[in-house]
Amino acid sequence: MRIRLRTAVPVALAVLGLTTGCGAADMTKQASPFAHTGGGKSVTLSVQSWVGAESNVAVAQYLLEHKLGYRVDTVQVDEVPAWDALSQGRVDAILEDWGHPDQEKRYVDDKKTIAHAGDLGVTGHIGWFVPTYLVKQHPDITDWHNLNKYASLFRTAESGGKGQLMDGSPSYVTNDKALVKNLKLNYQVVFAGSEAAQITQMKQFAKEKKPFLTYWYSPQWLFKKVPMTEVKLPPYKDGCDADAAKITCAYPRTPLQKYLNADFARSGGKAAEFLKKFRWTTDDQNEVSLLIAQDKLSPDAAAKKWVDSHPSVWKQWLS
Repeated sequence: MRIRLRTAVPVALAVLGLTTGCGAADMTKQASPFAHTGGGKSVTLSVQSWVGAESNVAVAQYLLEHKLGYRVDTVQVDEVPAWDALSQGRVDAILEDWGHPDQEKRYVDDKKTIAHAGDLGVTGHIGWFVPTYLVKQHPDITDWHNLNKYASLFRTAESGGKGQLMDGSPSYVTNDKALVKNLKLNYQVVFAGSEAAQITQMKQFAKEKKPFLTYWYSPQWLFKKVPMTEVKLPPYKDGCDADAAKITCAYPRTPLQKYLNADFARSGGKAAEFLKKFRWTTDDQNEVSLLIAQDKLSPDAAAKKWVDSHPSVWKQWLS
């Protein structure tokens, strides 16, 4: 996840239960066979490459198919290309956007080819985190002013003699390289390659009780398995991230948003209305994410389990 990550999550996965790579393919040149079928009962959903986004899609797909009788296709698209695909009608919906003001202005405000579909109900936040067991040893490590003092703790073979700041997929739009430079930190941003690879590394570090400093985001199920504490960066203020090259502030907290292709928003019938009403909590999303990422259920099975146990939530989306 997702702001200059997603503007910055959390910021993403080949569909996690299927393939987890270092960035989704650019699908903007490939029309889905199910998108915009002239009023047919089919919907195409964009899947971003992090498990929270996959959880949204899994539950939406399950309900669209089993309760509304639609055929649902999912297409994996990186964050910014997903806006192009949505504008062109190659996908019908993005269910979790972490903030892309340039794309929103271009497609929602100016071209009017994309329509805002409301809040997802989840607030996203990106930050730098260290494992809580490390904070117990070095309580002042959670202040960014002290990071250089501890840089040697985070040195790895990939960080070139500096401390390692671990990031996930290179496809995420993050502020981290600028922050390291502008805050004069003796660190090197090292990409794990994907959300799944980053999780694997963090779990291994935690198993061995080793120090690590990582870019991470909430909501994210891993916090329940690896307790982490956020490092306090200079506080976020409106406009402090306007110039990506000069950023010296923390990431904001961002209410995550949904967007629909404008034509689909007008003529997508019950499916479009359902997606506009789709709204759940961080706990809901994390529950499904844990089933997929930790318990290794398929997205469909995870969605079914959540749907079976939360009828009072999803029935409101169908009314």
